Amino acid sequence: MRILLTGPAAAGHLFPMVPTAQALRAAGHDILFAASLPMDQIRSAGFPLVEIGDGREMWELFSEANGGQLRYDGGGLPQNEIFDMAARAFAHAARPTVDGLLDVASDWGADLLVHAAFQPAAPLVSAKLKIPSVLHNYGIPTGRDMVARLAANFTDVYERHGVAGPAESTALNIGPIGGDPDGLRMRYLPYNGGGVVPSEFLRPADRPRVLITLGTVVTTVNGVSAVARLVEAAAAVDAEFLLAVSDADLAPLGTLPDNVRPLPWVPLAELVRHADAVIHHGGAGTTLTTLQAGIPQLLLPQGADNYAVADALTAAGIALRSTSETVDAEVLTRLLTDPDLRAAAARVQAENTALPTPAAFVPTLEALATNPR
Repeated sequence: MRILLTGPAAAGHLFPMVPTAQALRAAGHDILFAASLPMDQIRSAGFPLVEIGDGREMWELFSEANGGQLRYDGGGLPQNEIFDMAARAFAHAARPTVDGLLDVASDWGADLLVHAAFQPAAPLVSAKLKIPSVLHNYGIPTGRDMVARLAANFTDVYERHGVAGPAESTALNIGPIGGDPDGLRMRYLPYNGGGVVPSEFLRPADRPRVLITLGTVVTTVNGVSAVARLVEAAAAVDAEFLLAVSDADLAPLGTLPDNVRPLPWVPLAELVRHADAVIHHGGAGTTLTTLQAGIPQLLLPQGADNYAVADALTAAGIALRSTSETVDAEVLTRLLTDPDLRAAAARVQAENTALPTPAAFVPTLEALATNPR
């Protein structure tokens, strides 16, 4: 079988599909990713890639859609309005990918199209070419809702191609929380790219170890200001804080406390595996990787879907929530010492482990290609 995967050119949207693609390839199927620029992150996954789009990077198109500005924050808007803003930006960025994705799917002879929720060209291509499709969710929010929002910003493209609307697809949820109520559910296994893991992290730490990360987008757009107060508060807590913000400029943080240590790029799953808690913005990859490890989380939502993620995780009892402006030593101490928080994180980890792995899911995906809905 030939399986074509596609999504926006961002780790948070492409990386969740990699374990699924790895399982399908291991079962003997041909895999091809179609993505626009930049492609550096998905290239590291080791799959053949084909470029779609007009040569402009996604962030350039996002800036164009937002009047020349590129920001990662909610602007004080409710989550629903933030989703509407995101839909307009992602729809604009996807317009140049439609013709290329149509050509690739047709010329390559794709039997199944697996796509991220934020790639509006895929449901159009699936409908026009009558290729069975899988909506591969990336985390907590519902993918079907975003597909509908994107389609509402894509009506002229559908009309141009003579397609009535998005194809009917099978939703695939990853992890035990969120996603689409009618979707299939698969175990979340993290893929965070490659990188060198310092050997010291393979040994138990002398004191509690807390990982701080803002994912792959926030620091690129907004810098490290979101963790300035957090870093100050960390000085009063008896724990080691690992500041995993890759090569972001740390100058705005001033002199770091002795117990706060910046790190270069290290695969997130390995850092989380040897941490006692994780503090982050609420990005999908960080959220699910921490959930899979079964440790408590503290969320400082910044924008995008972060507020919806924070609502879901606090409701499940596996996370605390604060803000970049109010986080303090008290909440950091609770993150490390609250037994109920740790017990809930272990419970949800067990729920994830009980779900079928991507490898176990292969026959289901094969059936979708041969017996489409």
